Amino acid sequence: MTTDVTSQQVPIRRSRVVRDAYGSTTAEAFMIIAIATILLTRLYLELTNYPQVGGNTLHIAHALYGGALMMFALLIGWMFIGFAVRALAVLLGGIGFGLFLDEVGKFVTKDNDYFYGPSSEIMYVLVVVVLVGNRIVRDMRRPSHQETLANAALIAARGVAHGLPDHRRAWALRMVDRAEAEGEDAETIAGLRLLLENCSIGSARLYDAQQFAPRLIPKFFKSPRWVSVFAWGMTLVSFLGVVFGIVELVLGNLHLDTRDMNIEVESMGVASGILFLSSVLTFSLALPSAIRLRRGKMWPLHMLRIAALIFTLLNALVDFAQEGFGALASVAIGLLALAVFSHRISVRTAEIAEENAAQGDVLSMPR
Repeated sequence: MTTDVTSQQVPIRRSRVVRDAYGSTTAEAFMIIAIATILLTRLYLELTNYPQVGGNTLHIAHALYGGALMMFALLIGWMFIGFAVRALAVLLGGIGFGLFLDEVGKFVTKDNDYFYGPSSEIMYVLVVVVLVGNRIVRDMRRPSHQETLANAALIAARGVAHGLPDHRRAWALRMVDRAEAEGEDAETIAGLRLLLENCSIGSARLYDAQQFAPRLIPKFFKSPRWVSVFAWGMTLVSFLGVVFGIVELVLGNLHLDTRDMNIEVESMGVASGILFLSSVLTFSLALPSAIRLRRGKMWPLHMLRIAALIFTLLNALVDFAQEGFGALASVAIGLLALAVFSHRISVRTAEIAEENAAQGDVLSMPR
């Protein structure tokens, strides 16, 4: 008795964890809303002299409101489908998490100290861990064709319920095309493509708002000159940090008192060590990138963005520990540098794609 091996279906090994194509963006939006909630809550309490809800015997902390909002966000996400529902869940969850995290000082101290100094540092570290972890999950490997197909199917399911805007339909179809090119089942591809093409047209108001917001930024701030300004500025500041760090290492505990001069150089502590490490890493990345920036290559821009990220994260860790929420000014400058480099990378990527496309058209023309 012979067995036709070709007629047997061989099970396909699939990934146990399937990443959502919108997951990384959703996580970042969640944390941004939480951070904004913390800042607005602190501002409101400062302006209103920290009112208490509950009368003389009770105090209803706003962490309870935060927990309730997070609960509603989970319930909505579990019970309903659709992009609008997802956006509402992210909004409620982000606000709730921000209200909860704002009172972390009460949870880590015996006397329920809302003004506990390191609470801002705890918030900062948690936010960084979440954002970095989110990026690691997103970039640890290229999406498999099963993942792209599953995400396209998920978009189609939401499109059946509420319709699909053109940009989301086009993105899903590109994922289907990629899965087809990588050998996914032809019948599955055909059925999913038909489903996506037959979905009704949905609202694109949120996408239109996202596309409109960058247009409000003046062209002056989009100039490529800012890249050089921030690159050399970051190089200079990090160089000074390296020099001061070396002085602390070599001349630690030095005290000189004269009639005309008073010099005190303390030994390097943990905070100074973090700043010194940040300066060394930033300077080693920023200097060669700033020198080669005018050649139009992409790697200097990517290196500068990494340098700005290191500089912002490590310096902010020390600033939050020493100054609390006063560190937001320096963090804002670091984020501005990141935005400048990221914008330039996007522009150069589009320019290179257009140049390659134009070159391909020229090569394909009959001679």
